[in-house]
Amino acid sequence: MTTGKNTKFYETPNHPYQGERIAQEADLLSRYGLKNKEELWRAQSELRNIRREARRLLGEAQGDPEEAEALGAEFMARLRRYGILSAEDDISQTLRLDVTDILERRYQTIAYRNGIGQTPQQARQFIVHGHVTIDGARTTVPSRKVEIDEEDTVSFDESSPLSDELHPERAEAQE
Repeated sequence: MTTGKNTKFYETPNHPYQGERIAQEADLLSRYGLKNKEELWRAQSELRNIRREARRLLGEAQGDPEEAEALGAEFMARLRRYGILSAEDDISQTLRLDVTDILERRYQTIAYRNGIGQTPQQARQFIVHGHVTIDGARTTVPSRKVEIDEEDTVSFDESSPLSDELHPERAEAQE
């Protein structure tokens, strides 16, 4: 028996050549600045796992949302901490989530929404090149999920040339 890396963390579509699905995926890829469809499929798989867990909890509680939430307190706390669910949402809201709810919590998207780059792709490049920090810690993983508490701490690294507001790449963003 060989030991090695884990298998992939996503599932590919069952029918690879569906024009409508391909067009939707291309739209999401450009809107969120994803590198390839694998990143989108990972987000879709994460959403599938969240829904599966919510259905399991609701099943154990025999459809009672309060009891299901008590059973899955850690699960719900994690979804709220990452901003996937709001504080008012109950466990049944997890079944209404969309893949965009997952994509909106990515480091790359948060950085773009905070004005780090002019496009999601540029925000990704700044992250990968180590120009952006979360709470002062340099993180170069654009797919990292950002917690609600950390969202306001996403900024340029102080030692980065891009931290200067007059840098040519930032000057264009200010216009």
